Amino acid sequence: MNNISAKVRSAGVVGAGGAGFPTHVKLDAKAKICLVNCAECEPMLRTDQQLAAEYPELLLSGLRYAMEATGAEEGIIALKAKYRPAVEALEPLLPKGVRIAILNDVYPAGDEVVTIWLTTGLRVPPGTIPLTIGVVVNNVQTLINVARAMNDEPVTTRTFTVSGAVQRPLTVTVPIGTALSEVLALAGGATCDPAAYIEGGPVMGKVVSDINQPVTKTTGGLIVLPADHPAVLSKTKSLEAILRVAKMVCEQCCYCTELCPRHIIGHELPPHLIIRAVSHNRLGDPSVIKSALTCSDCGVCEIIACPVGISPRLVNRALKAELSGKKVRYEGKLGRVDPMSVERLVPSARMVNRMNLKPWYPPEAPLEKKIYQPDQVCLLLKQHTGAPSAPVVKVGDSVVSGQLVAEIPDSALGARIHASIDGKVEQITDQVIIIGKGGSAS
Repeated sequence: MNNISAKVRSAGVVGAGGAGFPTHVKLDAKAKICLVNCAECEPMLRTDQQLAAEYPELLLSGLRYAMEATGAEEGIIALKAKYRPAVEALEPLLPKGVRIAILNDVYPAGDEVVTIWLTTGLRVPPGTIPLTIGVVVNNVQTLINVARAMNDEPVTTRTFTVSGAVQRPLTVTVPIGTALSEVLALAGGATCDPAAYIEGGPVMGKVVSDINQPVTKTTGGLIVLPADHPAVLSKTKSLEAILRVAKMVCEQCCYCTELCPRHIIGHELPPHLIIRAVSHNRLGDPSVIKSALTCSDCGVCEIIACPVGISPRLVNRALKAELSGKKVRYEGKLGRVDPMSVERLVPSARMVNRMNLKPWYPPEAPLEKKIYQPDQVCLLLKQHTGAPSAPVVKVGDSVVSGQLVAEIPDSALGARIHASIDGKVEQITDQVIIIGKGGSAS
């Protein structure tokens, strides 16, 4: 393990884009290109563009460390043209070997496979990872955390947007383990009743059943919408209901396949054939079912393409869970790029309109620089890809922010966890460590 990777491992840095893959593993690999994903394709989220504009030096520092660790010759920062403050902050500071790639405001620019294709022309083969073609991808917050790790600052906070039906949309930075209910209060609370809460973006995020659940290293956003909003209802449909509708009304029109971002750049993934197969006892080529493993969950098939309200992406999600549980892997070759591929990408504004998000779409969600301080945090022992971390403290111990409280198990993939506030360890279970300020360390 190189020195940079070791420092990043010690600081507990994981991919902040959602999957939470331990970053030290990525930085211990070799790559030709380091790509910064600042496309932020999900509507209503602002975090990456705001952090890039506010902390350009830290972002570029993290990128340089990533390039040094992986041996990359080129650094690319993928930004949408409309993110002018970020572009203007970064352009004067670009070092040799680093460039900005300007993207149109299309969806799903931000899906790493699509972003790699748009910025480099390279295509990631289906069922593989970007390193297969010599590219390593990190998002803005991840690389800022890499830069801080090199100064021995572990990951103790998370920055994300709170938006939708709230009094004051904003982007906040809070200690990891803060209850989402407290974060909601920072935005003035919900403006609708009953309200539903989505952790992440409105398209790919998940409905939160417990608003008191804690913020993690991968919390992507908090979106508040009326409980009967279509974006909420679509996430709560049962697979049985989706398949029942599919069997009755699917016309095999192929629109879902023709607009699938992965399909148009040469992946097999044909949503209409997957729907046909699962509706008829999985008849047909087994490769079709397995191709569901390559679905990015972007939702274009459901939100934009299907004229009769079927959700191929939720079917794919169920298939992915089933196939992954059986250790099934997809192996397929790249096909041709659709001649109309660029034209088939969906304008972001169209996604917003089709999802009926306009009434809750804020003109801005200003970045709050002050870090909120809760009285208690609940640190999940698994907030990353890999094995849960193992506690190295005990109930009653006094801890300070940044102190190691859970270690990666021996020979396992994982990430360290650090105290995010000063206080005393109040409770430890096989899932969480709870720290309260009531018994702060002196």
